[in-house]
Amino acid sequence: MNFRELHFARALQFAIQEINNSSDLLPGITLGYHIYDTCASVAMAIKVALQLVNGLDPVFNSNDSCAKFDAVPTLIGNSASTAAISISRLFGPLGITQVSHYATCACLSDKRQHPTFFRTIPSDHHQAAALARMVKHFGWTWIGAVRSDSDYGNNGMASFLKAAEQEGICVEYSEAYYRTQPRSKLKRVAEVIRESTARVIVAFMAEGDMRILLEELSQQSPPPMQWIGSEAWVTDPQMLRFNLCIGAVGFAIPRSVIPGFRNFLLDLSPEQALKFPLLTEFWESLFSCSLKQQIGSSTGMPACDGTEDLRALQNPYTDTSYLVYKATYAVAHALHGIVCNEMRCDKNIKVEPRQVFDQLKRLNFTKNNYSVSFDTNGDPVATYEFVNWQLQEDGSVDFVTVGQYDASQPKGQEFSLSRAIFWYDGSEKVPVSVCSESCPPGTRKAAQKGRPVCCYDCINCGEGEISNETDSLDCHECLPEYWSNNEKDKCLPKPVEFLSWDEILGIILAAFSVAGALVALSITLVFYRNRASPIVKANNSELSFLLLFSLTLCFLCSLTFIGRPTEWSCMLRHTAFGITFVLCISCVLGKTIVVLMAFKATLPGSNVMKWFGPLQQRLSVLGFTLVQVLICVLWLSISPPFPYKNMQLYKEQIILECGLGSAIGFWAVLGYIGLLAFLCFVLAFLARKLPDNFNEAKFITFSMLIFCAVWITFVPAYVSSPGKFTVAVEIFAILASSFGLSFCIFAPKCFIIVFRPEKNTKKHLMGKVPSAN
Repeated sequence: MNFRELHFARALQFAIQEINNSSDLLPGITLGYHIYDTCASVAMAIKVALQLVNGLDPVFNSNDSCAKFDAVPTLIGNSASTAAISISRLFGPLGITQVSHYATCACLSDKRQHPTFFRTIPSDHHQAAALARMVKHFGWTWIGAVRSDSDYGNNGMASFLKAAEQEGICVEYSEAYYRTQPRSKLKRVAEVIRESTARVIVAFMAEGDMRILLEELSQQSPPPMQWIGSEAWVTDPQMLRFNLCIGAVGFAIPRSVIPGFRNFLLDLSPEQALKFPLLTEFWESLFSCSLKQQIGSSTGMPACDGTEDLRALQNPYTDTSYLVYKATYAVAHALHGIVCNEMRCDKNIKVEPRQVFDQLKRLNFTKNNYSVSFDTNGDPVATYEFVNWQLQEDGSVDFVTVGQYDASQPKGQEFSLSRAIFWYDGSEKVPVSVCSESCPPGTRKAAQKGRPVCCYDCINCGEGEISNETDSLDCHECLPEYWSNNEKDKCLPKPVEFLSWDEILGIILAAFSVAGALVALSITLVFYRNRASPIVKANNSELSFLLLFSLTLCFLCSLTFIGRPTEWSCMLRHTAFGITFVLCISCVLGKTIVVLMAFKATLPGSNVMKWFGPLQQRLSVLGFTLVQVLICVLWLSISPPFPYKNMQLYKEQIILECGLGSAIGFWAVLGYIGLLAFLCFVLAFLARKLPDNFNEAKFITFSMLIFCAVWITFVPAYVSSPGKFTVAVEIFAILASSFGLSFCIFAPKCFIIVFRPEKNTKKHLMGKVPSAN
C-alpha cells in the first residue's frame, strides 16, 4: 500500500470535516465527497473519471448504493502526472475543473491542452530551473541524468536539460526507466551509471521507479556519487534504507503544519479502521496483523491485539503535507463564491462546472498563514525546500532542510542556503564533477572534437597574448606597446631598447669617442707647439689644424648616437656626422691637391700655385662643405629624421631608434662623403711616388684606403644589424675612419717631432741629407 496516497485521502477528509464545521466558509452547507483509488493505473483513472462525469457510482462495497447521483462539478487529483494528463484531456472539453495536489508535469500548464486544470504543487518547469540553478551554484558542469519513462519524468527531465544547457551544464548521459519495463533495460541503465565519469547524477523519477533502480544499484554499488533528487522521492522515508544515497540533495515541497491534522491522522483505532476497507488494508499492512477476529486464511497473519499504536511510527502516513488541504479549501472557496452572498448561502443553487472554473481563476485567500492563488496557467507560486540527507550520530539518516528556492524572488536571488550541507563523503567540501578542470588564467579552452562543450583542453596562450580570467574562451592580444608576462595573464609594457649611456657597449663606445677626441687635441697641441718646425710648415699647417679640428668633431659627433633618441638628437646626429666628415675629407682633399700642385710648381715655367694658393684652398674646403650643408638642409626640410618605435624587429621589446625620414637624404649624405673620399683616394694614389723624403700623399692614400674600406663594409653591416647594434655599427664606422685618418696622416709626423727631432729639418724633408755610408 502507498501510505502517501492514503495520507492524501485522509487530508481531504480532514479538510472537508473542518469546512463543514466552519461558520465562515459555506455556512449551513455540508460538503460531500467520493474518494476513489485508481491503483496507479491510467486506465482505472480514466474509468473513474468517466463514471464521475456521467454521475455513476461504481460499486466498491456490497453494502454501498449504486444509485445515480449528480455529476461532480470538480475533481481533486490525480497524484500521478500521466493520469492527471489523461483526466484533464477528458474534463477540459466538458469544462469540468480539475485541481491536482501532486501532478507536477510542466505540460499541464499549457492552457490550450488543459484549459480547466489547476494545481497546488508547483510545475516541474520551476523545479527543473531550480535544479539547474542549484547544479550551477555548486560548480558541477558534468553530470548524469536518469528519469522515469513517463510523462512526469520525460517532461521534467526535458525542462531540466533545457535549463541546464542555458546554465552551461553538460550531461554525460540521460537514461529512462519505468517499473513495468523489462529487467534488461533496468540493468543497462544501472551499468551506464556505474561506468560513467560524472560524479553527480540528477534523478527525475517517481518514487516507485527510483526504489527499483536503487535496489539494482545496491547489488553492485557504483563509485561514490552525489545524488540530486526530484520532489517525488527525495523526501520519501522509504528511500532512507539505501545508504548509497547518503548526502543526497533535492527540492521538496515545503513542510507544513495543519493544526489538528496530526492528531486526526493518529487518532485511529482498530474499530474505526474496520469501517473503511482502505483503512483496514492500511492497518493490516502497517502492523502485519489481521483486524478480523480470526487469522485470515488468505493472509496468514496473526490477529491484531489492540496494542498497535500509530504514534510510535514514522512513515509517510504521518507526513503533514499541505497540498491536498489547500486544494480542498480552494474548491470550497470557489463554491462559496457561487452559492453565498453577503447575507446567506443558498444550497439549492445548481453549481455549474464553468462557475467553479471562473471562481478558481480569481481565487486568493490565506489559510493558516499560507496564501493560496493561481496564476494564468493555473499554477501556484513556486517555493521549495532544499533538503539534504544527513547521517546522524546514531547512524540513522534524516531529511534536513538546508535552504530554499522561491521563484517569486528577483532573478539570481531565488536560491539560498541557510545551513551546512554534508555530501556523500560526509564532508562539507563540495564534491567536484567536471569533464575537464577549469583552465587557469594564461590559457584558453579548446573544445575536444566530438565531445560536449564542457570537455576541453587548456591551451597556453601564445606569445603576446593573455587571458586574465578562469575558463577563458579566447586569448587576447596585448596592445602593440605591451607584451605578455611569463604566466600569460597580464600585459606588461614592453622594455624600450636603445643604446644607453649606462650599458657596457655604450660606455665603451663613449670612452673611445672621448679618447679619439683627446688624441686629436693632443696632436693639435703637439703641432701648435711645433708650428714653426719644417715638418709642420711643410704640410700646410692651416689645413692641418682645420683637419684636426674636424677630426675632433668627428670623434665627438659619435656621442650624439648614444642615449635615448629624441626629435632633436635624431636630426643632430646625422647632420653633424655628415657635415663634420665632409669637412674632414675636404681638408684631406685640399692637402692632396696641395701636394700635387707643389710638385707641379717645381717644374720649369710652372705657375700653378697661383691657381691654388691659400685662398683657393680655403674656398675649396668651404665649397665642398657647403654642398653637404645644403643636402642636410634639404633633408631636414623635406623629411627629417625622427624618433621611431620599432615594434616589428622584436615582438617582445620596442627598439627606440631614429627613423631616417627620407632614405634618399641619408644615402645622399653618405654618397657625397663617399664621392669625396674616392676622389681624394685617387689623387693621393697618383701622388704617392712624388720625390720627397716625406711624401704626405702616401699617408693620405693609406688613410683613404682605410676610410673607404670601413664605409664599404659599413653598408651591409648597417642594413643587417638588429636594433641598437645598428647604431653601434654606425658609431664604430665613425670611430674607425676617424682613428684611421688620425694615425695615418698625423702619427708619422708626431713621431718625428717627438722622437726624431734631428729629422725635422728642411734638408731632410727635401731629400738632401747624405746617407750614412
